[in-house]
Amino acid sequence: MAEVATARRSRITPEREAELYAAVLDLLREVGYDALTMDAVAARTRSSKATLYRQWGGKPELVAKAIRHNKPGNIADIDTGSLRGDLHALTSREDDCTMQQNAALMRGLFMAVHGNPDLLQAFKELLIEPEMEEFHRVVQRAVDRGEVQAGRPALDYIVHMFVGAFATRTLIDDQPPTQEFLLKYIDAVVLPALGIPVD
Repeated sequence: MAEVATARRSRITPEREAELYAAVLDLLREVGYDALTMDAVAARTRSSKATLYRQWGGKPELVAKAIRHNKPGNIADIDTGSLRGDLHALTSREDDCTMQQNAALMRGLFMAVHGNPDLLQAFKELLIEPEMEEFHRVVQRAVDRGEVQAGRPALDYIVHMFVGAFATRTLIDDQPPTQEFLLKYIDAVVLPALGIPVD
């Protein structure tokens, strides 16, 4: 899918691409994934539907790319010299308002993924797998520095811990995820599971 998308890519400017992605996210927040149509995206962005299909192939790929574009930079670019510092820096990239908006958006998309195999595939290839690869590079640096033992069982579950904390904050506590909550979670749960003491 990624190779096909690259071959399809035309001379759209980065500014226009960002504008299109922003419109897609706005529509997702307004109507949800199932009700989102390429016609609506075309109308909102004053684009032709043919251009959208030529550029992205379809709704699943367009939505996954819009979510990916909305992420604040490459995870692997964060390098503070310690895993705790890296995880805290990663958490601090979004303020509480943005985090709350994104959490609501992702809850809706998680529901949509279960009934849309094409969306699941697009999410895996264009969003989940690239972010997992970036995150694993951050963790591998901690292993290489000797902060974390290579065979530590919790290494395989760090992403699961993060997603769980982010996704279940509203379900369990009826509150949105916040920086304060996630920073405390990192120190109380993630780092101890990796054998990293927190003062």
